[in-house]
Amino acid sequence: MLNYSLDLASLGGAYRRGTLTPDAVVRDIYAALPLWADNPMWIHLAPLAHVLRQVQRVEARRAAGEPLPLYGVPFAVKDNIDVAAWPTTAACPAFAYTPGETAFAVQRLLDAGALLIGKTNLDQFATGLVGTRSPFGACRNVFNGDFISGGSSSGSAVAVAAGLASFALGTDTAGSGRVPAGFNNIVGLKPTPGVVSTRGVVPACRSLDCVSVFALTCEDAAFVFGRMRGYDAQDCYAREDAVPARALPLTAFRCGVPAASQLEFFGDDKARAAFEQSLAALRGAGATIVDIDFDPFAETARLLYDGPWVAERHAAVGAFMASHVDDVNPLTRRIIESAQDWNAADTFKALYRLRELKRHCDAQWQHMDVLAVPTSGTIYTHNAVAASPLACNTNLGYYTNFVNLLDLCALAVPGFFRADGLPAGVTLIAPAHQDHALAAIGGRLHRASGVRMGATPFALPDAEPSLPIAAADDIVLAVVGAHLSGLPLNHQLTTRGARLLQATTTAAAYRLYALPDTVPPKPGLLRVAQGGEPVAVELWALSPAAFGAFVAEVPPPLAIGTLTLADGRPVKGFLCEACATQGARDITHFGGWRAYLAAQMERP
Repeated sequence: MLNYSLDLASLGGAYRRGTLTPDAVVRDIYAALPLWADNPMWIHLAPLAHVLRQVQRVEARRAAGEPLPLYGVPFAVKDNIDVAAWPTTAACPAFAYTPGETAFAVQRLLDAGALLIGKTNLDQFATGLVGTRSPFGACRNVFNGDFISGGSSSGSAVAVAAGLASFALGTDTAGSGRVPAGFNNIVGLKPTPGVVSTRGVVPACRSLDCVSVFALTCEDAAFVFGRMRGYDAQDCYAREDAVPARALPLTAFRCGVPAASQLEFFGDDKARAAFEQSLAALRGAGATIVDIDFDPFAETARLLYDGPWVAERHAAVGAFMASHVDDVNPLTRRIIESAQDWNAADTFKALYRLRELKRHCDAQWQHMDVLAVPTSGTIYTHNAVAASPLACNTNLGYYTNFVNLLDLCALAVPGFFRADGLPAGVTLIAPAHQDHALAAIGGRLHRASGVRMGATPFALPDAEPSLPIAAADDIVLAVVGAHLSGLPLNHQLTTRGARLLQATTTAAAYRLYALPDTVPPKPGLLRVAQGGEPVAVELWALSPAAFGAFVAEVPPPLAIGTLTLADGRPVKGFLCEACATQGARDITHFGGWRAYLAAQMERP
């Protein structure tokens, strides 16, 4: 195992300090691979020389001044996602082909400077939540090899949990990007359907498939998602990311939980106890727990495999199966061939029922901002899955199968461990386009659990990530006064879909003034040549369109300019005309607007 963490904050800090280089990191990963040789996470592992050539190309691009937000970050890709000149097998050797083009999402990560280590194992044709249906071997849980890793994205989750990759891509149609994350104590981000292109992905259910991200922290998952997303005109299911219909509160939010009678742990009291601990942590992170009616979600989940959507899997690989009967896992074949039990009329009836159920589910969203469920209600041994494969798999989908059918985003977050030493994660679910807000809430829950990252010995990095959780085209805005979270003008940000990234300070080059006769009260931040101090700010991410609309509302003497943060980063932010500070009270010594307001409240 590496003696340092590959999370983005730690790795990026080591690169900046010069204590690590991408060349050294790659060599260390390959030196550590034999320690995990008995866990078949890889289907195609790139030769060391190949990855070192990637390093050379990335170093040359960096030397030429190219911005590389994922400079030197090692990652892996599930082997149902194309990489040019590398075989794609979908865990079926007879199906293998060598694509001439890299999948859209993977190419965006390579363009950002990431280093591809290899392609990972999976349940064949991404059909399963167990991680045991592969001719390349069944991946094992990183904490106890008698237990399953979860699937279908088994190898990707294990590689990240083992500390062999900073992040890995999976796919998620029914929960494949979440269940393996929960079983291996890592983060699994299942994006809003369509905002990450699935061009170059072997389809499972093409109308529902998502490319997912496994990472060590919520901030890392969101940062990778931000680099990976983007509208792909060649993907007929692609959609533009959008401002959500309703902003998700970040500091105080309503967290829906299935009513006690609807929570299902399949007789596993250890899983139930761990979930109750995580709910307590959510309360500490600002949640008000609200019981909701989970029945319409559960019925929607049953539609996925007990309905005609299984025919989409047959549309993808049915012709191949018909001519390669002996090359397909018998259980996988049985599931996909069940498509023949459904006809076109059944399909329309199921679509009608889905619309009815969505109405009922939408009604539940009137009572909650986030839905929290166990990532899985239990965990199984390999022997248990072998004895009852379909029943075990069905149980693992109880909290996952409805998410894509209802056009939701989801984030699997490590929670408190079970009493037997196995992980027990929590999944946060929200309406479409709330991916980044989920990551902000998930990060607080992750830290509250106090668990290590994956199976590594490393604790989570500081709460303020060194890399902001912003998408590639987002604009980062520093706010200093009435727009801070919870203050009177914060709604001008949240109603435009802005996402809180972090609290930090400016460089020691500013003075803060309480401007007179402003409603609501506002401060003015002024850059000075000498005598400046750090001032507390919050960083928010806005889309270009939302940023433009916001700036149009900023009244004089305030203006949006460029200010410098304590770590040297330039960002857009609130500044004040110098003339407006004449005669205004200098409040710099308070350190920020919140502290000043608190002091005013304490005055007799």
